[in-house]
Amino acid sequence: MILLPLLLFLSQRPVERLLLETEHARAEDVSPLLSALQSPDPKLQRLATRSMGRLERPSLAHHIVPFLRSDSAEVRLEAVVALARMGASFDFPMLISSEKNAAIRAAVYEAIGRAKAINPESEAALVAGLRDDDPQARTGAARGLEAMVRLNIRTTRPQPATLAALRQSVQNNRLPRLRQFALLALNAAGDQDAPTFDAALRDEDPQVRRLAVIGSKQWLDDPSPMVRFEAIRFAPDCARALAAVEDLDGHVMLAAVDALGALKCEGSALEALADRGKNWRIRARALLSLAKVAPEAARGRLAVFAADPVWQARVYAARAARLVNDEPTLARLSRDVNPNVAGAAMTTVAQAATALASDHSGLLLNAATMLKGAPELRTLAPRVLEAVLRLTGTGRATARDPRVRLIELLGVAGDLTVVEKLRPLLADRDPAVAAAAARVLTDATGKKTEARTARYVPEPLPSEATLRSLEGATAVVTMKDIGAFTLELFPEEAPASVATFAALAEKGRYDGLTFHRVVPNFVLQGGSPGANEYDALTPQFMRDEVGALSHERGTLGISTRGHDTGDGQIFINLVDNFRLDHTYTVFARVTSGMDIVDRILEGAVMEKIEIRKVRFEPRPFRSRLVRARR
Repeated sequence: MILLPLLLFLSQRPVERLLLETEHARAEDVSPLLSALQSPDPKLQRLATRSMGRLERPSLAHHIVPFLRSDSAEVRLEAVVALARMGASFDFPMLISSEKNAAIRAAVYEAIGRAKAINPESEAALVAGLRDDDPQARTGAARGLEAMVRLNIRTTRPQPATLAALRQSVQNNRLPRLRQFALLALNAAGDQDAPTFDAALRDEDPQVRRLAVIGSKQWLDDPSPMVRFEAIRFAPDCARALAAVEDLDGHVMLAAVDALGALKCEGSALEALADRGKNWRIRARALLSLAKVAPEAARGRLAVFAADPVWQARVYAARAARLVNDEPTLARLSRDVNPNVAGAAMTTVAQAATALASDHSGLLLNAATMLKGAPELRTLAPRVLEAVLRLTGTGRATARDPRVRLIELLGVAGDLTVVEKLRPLLADRDPAVAAAAARVLTDATGKKTEARTARYVPEPLPSEATLRSLEGATAVVTMKDIGAFTLELFPEEAPASVATFAALAEKGRYDGLTFHRVVPNFVLQGGSPGANEYDALTPQFMRDEVGALSHERGTLGISTRGHDTGDGQIFINLVDNFRLDHTYTVFARVTSGMDIVDRILEGAVMEKIEIRKVRFEPRPFRSRLVRARR
């Protein structure tokens, strides 16, 4: 009796594989997806619908609409998500009135809010949704209103009745997530209703209180670090900021050091922190604040910081040196062995010209900024071209940003002989690079030049065996001197992303890398070998796998700089970042050790990431998104 279900399960795998390959390649030929839609198997219908949505082609919407009436709740939900992803419209009122599943009604409400065509009927439908019988659907309506207000506030203000309904949702319901959405919408609208914020500041949920501090711009002493961090910005005097320097939370402590500079507080406290702070982060941030308050006092300390063994501290020294116009220190740091330090200290065209020999994307982008408009640019054009061709020769598509910027510089330089040497790039693997070369050649020659590359072709999808091995897998991230946290991976929802992350981890590629971007109450970002936004861990781009999973606190996403430009860098959501939904892939979630995550500060090092796999056992499919009643 066990053999038959196993054979049936395995027989699906080639079809599922074909669907994933079609989605992964962003293929023009979607016939495998259309065939799967005709299958009687709800799982194949769901996968095909999801893949169509991720292709983001509104012309395919008519294939999806019939599945809004599927007997399967999973398929109906995926159809709503796919149509919203395509930007396609459908009969929202009909679906709301006929749909019995609250999770799906919630998705419909959200789709209404994200739709490009906003009208009074849509707004009224969402307000009515706040009175839905089911709490999950009501929360979806609030989420739709938040999206509608945020995305359209520059052109359309919510109706008074809508604002009143949102205020009531903050004050008179028991759902913390709904209260968050309502407050986000009110904050986006700039609504300053005092009773609403008074209630929200006393809310039992710290994320609600955090949003109340932001919206009311009130200082609040609070047991939650995330609320205290927001309150630092509204500390009305130096005494409160100075007291917060002793906070037990590292993010709050550093924010307080920054506040001492922003408030122009008396310099002696900052001098003491710069000289004897508990760690390099406090000392370096104190130096930067001191440069704003007492420039001469900061100048006298620059030599010590410029020689600090921690390169991040030297970056702060460069920033402080800029504020106090210390040219000798900047000149010294511009020759630093760490490219991030050299880039932060770069102030001359000569330094930028030297940086052209580097393959560090961040440093090259700094150089491009310095060279733009420089009188010497035409003379330096051959060296700029050399840098472009050298980066191209590496075959790393993820070096897109510096290549495009340097190609654009060649257009400004105006040396036709040099520009003509860009013609091979018209067929570059990266369509953005090919398009940049075409623009520069067109402008330089006066003749329309077309790029020959229309779209980026990603690396092949990982093997079937690789994807299957990751079902049920977890990951343990060990942070140096802090501790470890555990991740649940989501291979069903983001198979290519999970496979790439796992492969990098198993090869030790994350070992020793840092969280270089730490934005409290937003995200931690890390995994760059160059410790910046632009230096990639993967040579080729990862594609997006955006779906219905939300960027809740503790989830992990793939960092990108545009559509389908993941490069191995990851980020961890420190709060519920709903505005990232439908734009960034969610591929994992912290299941234990969130207290460790909260202690991660700038420059914290990942010692290792261990992927833990489980023995494969076929199991029935059940979406984590629906948990549905039919």
